[in-house]
Amino acid sequence: MGLSPEVLAKYEPVIGLEVHVQLLTKTKIFCGCSTRFGDAPNTNVCPVCLGLPGTLPVLNKRVVEMAARASLALHCTAHEHSRFARKNYFYPDLPKGYQISQYELPLATAGWIEVEHAGAKKRIGITRLHVEEDAAKNLHEGFAQSAQKAYIDYNRCGTPLCEIVSEPDMRAPAEAYAYLTTLRQILLYTGVSDCNMEEGSLRCDANVSVRPRGSEGFGTKVEVKNLNSFRFLQKALEYEIERHIGILESGGGISQETRLWNQSANRTDSMRSKEKAHDYRYFPEPDLLPVHISAAWREEIRAALPELPEAKRMRFVSAYGITPYDAEVLTGTPALGDYFEAASRAGASPKNAANWMQTELLRRLNDSGKEIDASPVSPAALAELLKLVESGQITGAVGKKVFATMFESGQGAAGIVAAEGLAQISDTSAIDQAAREVIAKYPDNVAKYKSGNEGVFKFFVGQVMRATRGQANPQAVHDILKRLLS
Repeated sequence: MGLSPEVLAKYEPVIGLEVHVQLLTKTKIFCGCSTRFGDAPNTNVCPVCLGLPGTLPVLNKRVVEMAARASLALHCTAHEHSRFARKNYFYPDLPKGYQISQYELPLATAGWIEVEHAGAKKRIGITRLHVEEDAAKNLHEGFAQSAQKAYIDYNRCGTPLCEIVSEPDMRAPAEAYAYLTTLRQILLYTGVSDCNMEEGSLRCDANVSVRPRGSEGFGTKVEVKNLNSFRFLQKALEYEIERHIGILESGGGISQETRLWNQSANRTDSMRSKEKAHDYRYFPEPDLLPVHISAAWREEIRAALPELPEAKRMRFVSAYGITPYDAEVLTGTPALGDYFEAASRAGASPKNAANWMQTELLRRLNDSGKEIDASPVSPAALAELLKLVESGQITGAVGKKVFATMFESGQGAAGIVAAEGLAQISDTSAIDQAAREVIAKYPDNVAKYKSGNEGVFKFFVGQVMRATRGQANPQAVHDILKRLLS
């Protein structure tokens, strides 16, 4: 569309997100079928989740506990009484012809999370958190008759979900990205979901509108679905905001509708007109009793909450003396924070552990497609290596080579250093000899140095370190070169 920055600046986006999170239970919300991902299609099913006549749902208590834990971590009020409702619509992925969800009495309301965007912190409100069952999965590709038929896998049908609805408090796609990232992190810390977007356990729909900057009213809202990555969320919002502004600038009006993000074309496509609540003919679910969370049970769930990301970041800065940036990275997931603390407890300097994790470890894990839990280098093994570097037994350059071998082989640092003869050279006569050979090899650079080109000194240091396979004591190399070149 290519609207100018001046035109775009005339309008303010208004964004709210609806996030569906699959709860990490072993069984479904109203029956005992497995929620395991990846099993053969239509094997984790029973008469209840297939909606066969005469069956009755039985609520999984663990679902309520997990949803309450999520709501408390998100500063919501977890209500003592909530109620399930039937949301009626007809689609092949819904075997009963309705979805059991919550409507007028949700499990929790009025929460918030704090996000950081453009160097400032902002509180984003959460309207409600309610519990519902997932639908089945429609498969449109990969079958002999995919052009004529849709295929349905009912394994996912009845999987427990939390729907978390934000207030329309976000004013930029980057803010929405920060909100979803922060929300995912909190849910991971509480252990209520694995938040795996690739497997569909975290799904996001966005509501977006625009209004003239400075006005208070809301514009016409459009819902964007099929946002199965953080990047697509941001790109879809950027596209949709510009589309709205382009229509308004040309004198047109926005249609309230649901659109899909078209990943291959980098645009949104119209899907259907947007439904309103009355379209679903909600009414209380007659086969389920109201949900009751006693004050005592709520406090028991609150007391069992783990340390959440913001608290952990603050503790890492104060207890370990690392920078706020390092703390931000190292609390990205619970497993990352646990690794850092384990390495520090095993004797590594926290600052060095933080640096090596972010440079050597995370880079190699990323390149090999591994998560921190599957690291070939354990926290204790990293600590052993760092103690060799910190004590001067090996140089930092050698330490990086040793780490690479540790990552590939799973061997310990001390064994690699001994087997390959990598201990630091502190013998000044050996370093002196190497330095003299380098100086003799590069007379032109010696002349440059003596004529005042101080930058050449780094060249000589590098050459001596290379000649000693990175094992020479760096301070000794510096001192000896200074003496010989002067």
